This record gives sequence, C-alpha cells and structure tokens, in this order.
Amino acid sequence: QVQLVESGGGLVQAGGSLRLSCAASERTFSMYDMGWFRQAPGKERDFVAAISWSGRSTYYGESVKGRFTISRDNAKNTVYLQMNSLKAEDTAVYYCAAVPRFSSRSYYERTSYNSWGQGTQVTVSS
Repeated sequence: QVQLVESGGGLVQAGGSLRLSCAASERTFSMYDMGWFRQAPGKERDFVAAISWSGRSTYYGESVKGRFTISRDNAKNTVYLQMNSLKAEDTAVYYCAAVPRFSSRSYYERTSYNSWGQGTQVTVSS
C-alpha cells in the first residue's frame, strides 16, 4: 500500500475555487491509478474523479463535471483536484485513494482502491 496525505482544504464562499493536493510516499507513484472521493456528514463516500497512471485518462462524477479537474505530476508523486464554481453541496471531507494500475477495477467504486489518505475538509459557505 502507498501512504497518501491530502492538503489544500478549507473554507471558501460559493462560486470560489480551491485546489486539493495529495502527496504519495511511494516513489513508484506512476504505477498507481488515483481517485478522489468525498463524504458529507451522514452520507456515503462518493466518487468525485479519477486519473489513470499516465494521466491520459480522466473520469468524473456527474455532479462535478465541468467544474472540477483532476491532474497528476508523477515527478512530484502528487495528484491534484482543482475545484471551481464551488457550491454549498460540495461541502465534504475529500479523500484521495490509490489502486495499482492495470488492476481492471472500476474507478467509480470505492472498494476498488486499497490505499486512502486521511482526508481534508472542504466547506463551502452559501
């Protein structure tokens, strides 16, 4: 498993932007596909976005398409989530997760991932 540490969360007004980062301890970071999930109080942990090990393929949940962008820098062992046009309903704890590449698992399912960060709180005020 790879150790993951998220950062960049905080309080922002509706319509604003935040960029989350997730740093991985693993020097073989490029051997992992990466995902972002979020969990609001009393709700399930939901898929937000995912990116393949090479960065060539990206996937998004319906509620964030057109507003959020996932990217990665394999030289820095880091994956990012740029969040624009934030809404109150984006308020949640955001988690990054990793799954070995070529595992043939669904990016959209949290059970596909075997490494998780501790999460970072994002609060959007309306």
